[in-house]
Amino acid sequence: MIVRMASAADAEQIVELIESAYRGPSSREGWTTEADLLDGQRTDVDAVTEAISREDVRLLLAVGAAGELLGCCQVERRGPTLAYFGSFAVRPGLQSRGLGRCLLAEAEQRTRRDWGVAVIEMTVIAQRLELIGWYERRGYALTGETRPFPYEDVRAGLPRRPDLHFVVLAKRLAA
Repeated sequence: MIVRMASAADAEQIVELIESAYRGPSSREGWTTEADLLDGQRTDVDAVTEAISREDVRLLLAVGAAGELLGCCQVERRGPTLAYFGSFAVRPGLQSRGLGRCLLAEAEQRTRRDWGVAVIEMTVIAQRLELIGWYERRGYALTGETRPFPYEDVRAGLPRRPDLHFVVLAKRLAA
């Protein structure tokens, strides 16, 4: 596996990967599915293309030996000491093999090296206890902060329940 920066030419493949990991029947092949919580889309080509074009965003791709897209993640600089991690997906049939752990570590390393930030944070749907535990085992901690789910934004998906919200996790990056 190699990790490289995404280009606009990758946008459709990135959307397909993210959708396959979180929504619909294919997402049930892995453990990251949100299919019981949300219907609809998780992202779209416009959102991915916009992220790729931004100077304060790095969209990283994990690519296999044959050039196939295995995983992706996005890091956004949010200030001199803070970055945000998101859009994290690993192809469902490849989950639980360490690829996600490696991609997350690479994103953290590049974030610290390229931007010099000290802290990286993320939001996770509060009901995703298994996923929160996975991040905690990688050094992230719940901050106690919560953020509302954007029920009014169909680009975030179509909620299947009324109590969705995000919890914030953060990690101090090693110097």
